[in-house]
Amino acid sequence: MYDGDVVVIGGGYAGVRLARRLDGTARVTLVDRKEVFFHRVASLRAGVRPEWTHTPFIPYDRLLAHGRVVAGKAVRVDTARRQVVLATGERLPYDVAVIATGADYPEPARFTGTTTEEAAKSFAEHQRDVAAADHVLVVGGGPGGVELAAEIRLARPGARVTLAHSGPALLDSTGSDRPGRKALAWLESHDVQVRLESFMSPGTDFGTYRDARGTVIEADLSFWATGTTPNTLWLRLAGHGDWLDATGHVKVDRTLRVDGRTDVFAVGDVNDVSELKVTPAALAQADLAAHNIRAFLRSSGRHRKEPRLYRPTRRTPLIVPFGPADGLTVLPVPGGDSAILGSRTTTLAKARTLLTPYMRRQLGYTAA
Repeated sequence: MYDGDVVVIGGGYAGVRLARRLDGTARVTLVDRKEVFFHRVASLRAGVRPEWTHTPFIPYDRLLAHGRVVAGKAVRVDTARRQVVLATGERLPYDVAVIATGADYPEPARFTGTTTEEAAKSFAEHQRDVAAADHVLVVGGGPGGVELAAEIRLARPGARVTLAHSGPALLDSTGSDRPGRKALAWLESHDVQVRLESFMSPGTDFGTYRDARGTVIEADLSFWATGTTPNTLWLRLAGHGDWLDATGHVKVDRTLRVDGRTDVFAVGDVNDVSELKVTPAALAQADLAAHNIRAFLRSSGRHRKEPRLYRPTRRTPLIVPFGPADGLTVLPVPGGDSAILGSRTTTLAKARTLLTPYMRRQLGYTAA
């Protein structure tokens, strides 16, 4: 017996975790515009190495034993009728709706199109561009920019690679200067030119880039790893602009409900929870939301549970690979500075496989 209908909008890390947690408890429908799960963590390597082209794509067909996955685009949450409206006109009834549409990332960490073939084609184009480039510019010195610059350097040892960062130190979101110093040392020892305090914008001529001081850099290929945009334009267009904050994130309370709604939740990169938007945080939010959705669906019965409050992760472990066999891991230490672990730990934890076996298991597949 099912406790109700749950419609999860978005099949990213938070969405698939939540759907799988509730499968069997409720009638779960997962809606996503993509035909497969996109393992974004593997996408930077897939953008430079042909043998990784298809690694980020994991089919949804084993995710749910009882529920279903619908390939489609949600365009509205009809709160009066309690239905999620798809672009096709199909309406999915819900007792609880969950917004898990994530955020849009810059290339190459993006799923282009809706099919595996379309996305794989875009990765192949990036690979060809990287293979042919004499000078590659990476803009952004956060974890994504550092990881991408390292992947490009290892794939193209003969090319010029420049990493430009607007801040005074790499990896400055960690709250410690040691990870940035370690990343800088690795990049410079591998002949990557690192330009700090260098806010870049496209120049007037194709292939030129200019920093805030007017210095011009010429590069025949550039990647911008300068942040993400929440995928909430569809909510604004549907008249739900009051659900969003000034940055476009969905406003949620401490139970991860959309402000003012008891039956609509938002989890992962799409919401306004103040913490680093990383995969472990998305999974933790999905687990807590799953508990609260069960509590809501059973609120009138004798199995009633109280909702839990989400506590943002102020300091989360951060793993930054420098290719498949090196990198750094930032491990917060209670009451003190972070511990910085080196290549052996980072390789085992993430760098070699980029968590692909773990995510395959999450979607019901064997690790291989």
